[in-house]
Amino acid sequence: MQASRPRRYDLIAFDWDGTLFDSTKIIVRCIQKAVSDVGGAVPTDEAAAYVIGMGLMDALAHAAPDVPRDRYPELGASYRRHYLTHQEDLALFDGVLPMLAELRARHHWLAVATGKSRRGLDETLRAVELAGVFDGSRTADETAGKPDPRMLHELMREFGTDPERTLMIGDTTHDLQMALNAGCPSVAVSYGAHAYEGFEALQPVAIVHSVRELHDWLLENA
Repeated sequence: MQASRPRRYDLIAFDWDGTLFDSTKIIVRCIQKAVSDVGGAVPTDEAAAYVIGMGLMDALAHAAPDVPRDRYPELGASYRRHYLTHQEDLALFDGVLPMLAELRARHHWLAVATGKSRRGLDETLRAVELAGVFDGSRTADETAGKPDPRMLHELMREFGTDPERTLMIGDTTHDLQMALNAGCPSVAVSYGAHAYEGFEALQPVAIVHSVRELHDWLLENA
């Protein structure tokens, strides 16, 4: 870190799916298969992608509005079954690990704020290359689903950071709205689940189109 450029953000919180993890297409297919399994109207790719980042129950309500609520446990179990069959096919986007390593070397705290379950995130974080990378994390099932700001509020309390010193990075409008609700700045990435045309209304400080561009922006501005 250059002495002439003080650190602007102490805590950087990342969404997971579609931001760090290349999982959007598989999640969309798993949602569609799960809805089909319980006899619901299969959502379009766009509709299925829209719910990525929400907590599971909120996501199911949006993706399968014609499925009775009492069948949500069955729907959720079907989604998890399909997702687990593809879990080994998923990987971090190219360039994510070097970016995170450089941010750690610059002494930022790194966290994950995700709509995934605690169990699902912990299974992913057991990968050897992710050991010790993140200083903290929050999931929708232990806090509240996005865009509720509770995840960010809890992370800020944990690390003693102020909203203006906390940066949220995500690929969906849910991520950006959560940051706005928490009073935190955000960066939007356009290579994930949501089309970037909807981002500007939620006032991100930047919209980037690749991990390389995100890496460069963070080194220059974080």
